[in-house]
Amino acid sequence: MATGRTHRPAASRSRGIPEATVARLPLYLRALTALSERSVPTVSSEELAAAAGVNSAKLRKDFSYLGSYGTRGVGYDVEYLVYQISRELGLTQDWPVVIVGIGNLGAALANYGGFASRGFRIAALIDADPGMTGKQVAGLPVRHSDELEDIIRDNGVSIGVIATPAGAAQPVCDRLVEAGVTSILNFAPTVLSVPDGVDVRKVDLSIELQILAFHEQRKSGDEGAAAPVGTAAARTAADKHPESGPDGDVPAVMPA
Repeated sequence: MATGRTHRPAASRSRGIPEATVARLPLYLRALTALSERSVPTVSSEELAAAAGVNSAKLRKDFSYLGSYGTRGVGYDVEYLVYQISRELGLTQDWPVVIVGIGNLGAALANYGGFASRGFRIAALIDADPGMTGKQVAGLPVRHSDELEDIIRDNGVSIGVIATPAGAAQPVCDRLVEAGVTSILNFAPTVLSVPDGVDVRKVDLSIELQILAFHEQRKSGDEGAAAPVGTAAARTAADKHPESGPDGDVPAVMPA
């Protein structure tokens, strides 16, 4: 029975790592990888926290769950932390992934070069459109959705990416789960219902843009707020926008 609940990954449950910490581990790994590429041997908690966009106290608490406490006066060993976090996230093994829905977004995901370097191998690209079958995208032939179950079984896939229109997402999700997929990354603008033991992460770009629009509106409101009466700013504003009565060029502004 599908419940629609959010389920914690088994690894974090068994090791007692909070979900908020798990969500920050990729941020630390990205910052550490950049340091490693610059051959930086050690990093302080303050420097790493700034690079990851968190505070240092939270970082030290997160790392305590991994059993990594750093060395006073020296900091953290960058290469060891890269290994430690990669191991915790399961990135030291190969994860075959299928992408379902090879429209513009699905094709862009297929062409993203960052998956392979992080242990995610695109095993197959799947689409329901017969006209897409056989077309090459990111060096892989698109396969028809009729083959979905066989593809998952033959490749040992446990992670599926859904990049279909909203109306197709739940049926695709049901088929993925029935075929043995236990983790789903959902780009479709809809909420998926899944049974216990299946983890879903949702990425909705339109929601993120709406949140940014909210903050932009707040900024505009702050900038446009009236200055106190009698201040220089108020007098300047009055000079730029003189009030006039109902018959003037500029309508009078009434308090809300």
